[in-house]
Amino acid sequence: MNFFFVLNGKSLKNVMLILIAAFFTAWFLYIENLAQIPVFSTKEGSKAIYRGEKDLALTFNIGWGDEKAEPILDTLKKENVKSATFFLAGSWAEQHPDIVSRIVKDGYEIGILGYDYLDYQDSEDGKIAKDISKAQESFKKLNVKEIKLLRAPTGHFDERTLKIAKRYGYTVVHWKIDSKDWQNPGVKKIVENVKTADKGDIVLLHASDSAKQTAKALPLILADIRQKGLKLVSVSEMIANGEVQSNEIR
Repeated sequence: MNFFFVLNGKSLKNVMLILIAAFFTAWFLYIENLAQIPVFSTKEGSKAIYRGEKDLALTFNIGWGDEKAEPILDTLKKENVKSATFFLAGSWAEQHPDIVSRIVKDGYEIGILGYDYLDYQDSEDGKIAKDISKAQESFKKLNVKEIKLLRAPTGHFDERTLKIAKRYGYTVVHWKIDSKDWQNPGVKKIVENVKTADKGDIVLLHASDSAKQTAKALPLILADIRQKGLKLVSVSEMIANGEVQSNEIR
């Protein structure tokens, strides 16, 4: 009889260890998943947009270089793409006013990608505010008016960023689909990464010199979008055309 209880005690201990291990594994995966949630909103009304209700928005980040932006603009023109949103770093815009002017002339929307390549999540409030303010002044000097959208330069941000951006009159824009074109994984892989895009999605692409394969991937991406019957819009058009999605910070 004693032997029976000893065995049960060991079995119970093993079961408890398994349950505890399973709990911590599940908790770790849950926390990891939370860390990857791309967008947020706050109870005060500050929010970041990562997708809409319908249509599709192509967005291009440009932070440095002067070789890749114009081929991408050429491709968009050749493919008769009327709507796209370019997030430009203020420091880059100052050095390339001619390209900024062309983006505006071609009818594409401009959003701010900060001024320097600053990680907002790891920066003090004052540095975030200064970076946004410097970028704002850059675009004013370039006579680019009515910019309402901002994207965190590294893609990392938190509740503080949302509040500071709102104070300057900007809505923070993230993305739903990451092309990972900046990794230069090959044209085929970039196209595959965007292939999952569906109505309401905001797609992240790059037109900086570091993204060497985007221009070649773009026609294939556009062909797939057309095959799906999706309409391309700017982020502002997407926001205006329906509900947008965000998640709450707690």
